[in-house]
Amino acid sequence: MSNLTLLMSQTEQALQNIKQQQLPLLTQTTDWQSKYRILMQLGKGLPSFSPELQRDELLIAGCDSKAWLLHEFDQDSSRHYWAFDSEARIIKGLVTLALCQLNGLSASELTQINFQQLFALQGLQQNLSPSRQNGLHAVIKTLSMQAGLLD
Repeated sequence: MSNLTLLMSQTEQALQNIKQQQLPLLTQTTDWQSKYRILMQLGKGLPSFSPELQRDELLIAGCDSKAWLLHEFDQDSSRHYWAFDSEARIIKGLVTLALCQLNGLSASELTQINFQQLFALQGLQQNLSPSRQNGLHAVIKTLSMQAGLLD
């Protein structure tokens, strides 16, 4: 099994576990400090990219810290899958939250997602610094482009 295949498989399993076990805690929590701690834990749940997968072509432009996004489109199932890693734990946690909602969706299902609203429901964006908001927007833009939703 290649490093890429292993990473995608581990990411899919990690996202399922996070979705079932940790996301309910995030929705039940009301104060920012508790949400922040949960987000940091979400990011720890995703596997890290090996050094050979931390390639420049996977870097997200617009992030202050290094962040890598890997996209795969499964031709057989017509579904999109992502893996993500970042040096910034809070960004990794926020993107993990997004991937829990997006990974494994078809193109038609992805068109129903309002990418800009992924975090608004949790009340997360207003508590982020401008540089973190910019980084998060850069990741969302890249996800949208990879899903074929933007030119």
